[in-house]
Amino acid sequence: MINPYQLTISKIFFGLLNFCALEKNYIKNRTVIMKRILITSALPYINGIKHLGNLVGSQLPADVYARFMRAKGHEVAFICATDEHGTPAELAAIDNNTSTEEYCEKMWQVQKDLSEKFFLSFDFFGRSSSPSNHELTKQFALQLNKNGLLKRVEEKQLFSKEDNRFLPDRYVIGTCPECSYERARGDQCENCTRQLEASELINPRSVLSGSKNLELIKTDHLYLMQSKLKDKLLAWIESKNNWPIITTSIAKKWLLDGEGLQDRSITRDLKWGIAVEKDGRPWEGMENKVFYVWFDAPIAYIASTLDWATSKKQHPEYWKTWWLDDHGAKDVHYVQFMAKDNIPFHTLSFPATLLGAKQSWKLVDYIKGFNWLTYEGGKFSTSQKRGVFMNQAIDLFPSDYWRWWLLSNAPENADSDFTWTSFQSCINKDLADVLGNFVSRLAKFAASKFGEAIPKGSKYTNEEFEAISEIEKIFKDYNDAMTKIEIRKATSHLRKIWSKGNEYLQRSQPWMKIKTNEAEAAKIVRFGFNLMLFYSEISEPFIPETCLKIKSCVGKSKDSVEWSFFKDDFETIFERVKFGAKFKPLQNLFKKIDNKEALDLEKRFAGTDD
Repeated sequence: MINPYQLTISKIFFGLLNFCALEKNYIKNRTVIMKRILITSALPYINGIKHLGNLVGSQLPADVYARFMRAKGHEVAFICATDEHGTPAELAAIDNNTSTEEYCEKMWQVQKDLSEKFFLSFDFFGRSSSPSNHELTKQFALQLNKNGLLKRVEEKQLFSKEDNRFLPDRYVIGTCPECSYERARGDQCENCTRQLEASELINPRSVLSGSKNLELIKTDHLYLMQSKLKDKLLAWIESKNNWPIITTSIAKKWLLDGEGLQDRSITRDLKWGIAVEKDGRPWEGMENKVFYVWFDAPIAYIASTLDWATSKKQHPEYWKTWWLDDHGAKDVHYVQFMAKDNIPFHTLSFPATLLGAKQSWKLVDYIKGFNWLTYEGGKFSTSQKRGVFMNQAIDLFPSDYWRWWLLSNAPENADSDFTWTSFQSCINKDLADVLGNFVSRLAKFAASKFGEAIPKGSKYTNEEFEAISEIEKIFKDYNDAMTKIEIRKATSHLRKIWSKGNEYLQRSQPWMKIKTNEAEAAKIVRFGFNLMLFYSEISEPFIPETCLKIKSCVGKSKDSVEWSFFKDDFETIFERVKFGAKFKPLQNLFKKIDNKEALDLEKRFAGTDD
């Protein structure tokens, strides 16, 4: 028996050590070693409601990992924010006939509300337009300048005579010089992910007026001399031999292909954004300029952590323990989630900013990159009303329907395609026929034969121990996949664990046992309810709303989720729902989608050709 006082001292001691190896979850006396996990998902642009592809490309898998790490007992900071600066915000505000500031404030609330409806468990959902991000961005620029990593470059930028203004970034569209995509933006081609300058586009035209009467005019901009940091960046990237192939391949492409890593402008000729200032005054020659959105947006991860700490009334230096190695961040494990178009900025530009500042800033430990999610063989399109967006999705079906399909089909190793046929099949077979069938079948049988209290029954026998043994083997694979952030593989293992519940019921047949041996039938019910509780805990990262319903059914809704591999004896986790405990009758967890409904939805969201 461990002395409680000794256990407390042990926890404090090993908590201070903060070992970096994620899988060292035990010490000799089985005390859990707490770790600090920083998780960020790519900032969603403020310009409108995001579609399913945006959701599964960053925020949703990040939420799965955050929930998993919390369940393992670690201290988690899951940070996100809206990306509010740059041309996307200005153009969206123009389209909505409002000021950029008012538009951003409104859409931040819309995106925050939708994230809550999808049960995204952010510890803080901030804004890149926050005062803290303004201040931090300016500080980074000054530090980079002090370290000799900023230079002033006279360049030629497209100017529209018809619009009477410079056209940076997304104010210009044209043909990509790399892949010939005809609607490439002036900052990046979304088709091949190449970073671009607007002047590189073939046949450029103004997004505002459609005018092709554009002229290259000289203007000064600040450039971050990334090329000076190439060797450091390459050494850092090559040290990450456990990163997904998509992450390292895209990073090395921009580092090594062609002329290699190029110096990049960090300012733009825009009104909305973070002014290029020092002590409240514009830098000489930088009047009426703001920092480039891809310079300030990643810094918002840091600023949002600061804002989170402030909102929690933490010590003023607390946020630094997550971000500065000399304040304790060496013991933080930092994981980023993003779609592949964001990878160049997070493997090159943002790390260059952090390295160039020379202030012990925390670099990311693992970047989970994702491919694209397509819709019925094509792209999601707002203008053509093609595909399902988050607000539409949540009006159609509960959040867990979407979470399960998206995560079980996550575009990890290749692009994935959403089809209504696939969605219907996945929901009906996995959720309704496997998990839903087990829970509903058991709860209804128990209520009809024993009332609304867990019956005692006999002791567990080989039937139960066999089921436990089978589940434990799969669970180890499930835990391993979750630790490695292999999302699709994890859902496959979880599905197998669910199926073991139905197999157990089929083998034990309580509806037959009740006729001749009530104690045996009661035992099966008691074990089944323990299985239900176990399922609600291990499934929570994927389908949290459903798991809360199951926990409420067995009277455990207020219990925190603790993953069972912290137990010395796996069998003990199936003894937590006790004899006599009250349970609530549970209706069918999932409603099946019939063929007509799936076909109607396919037609409804097919879009137009306009």
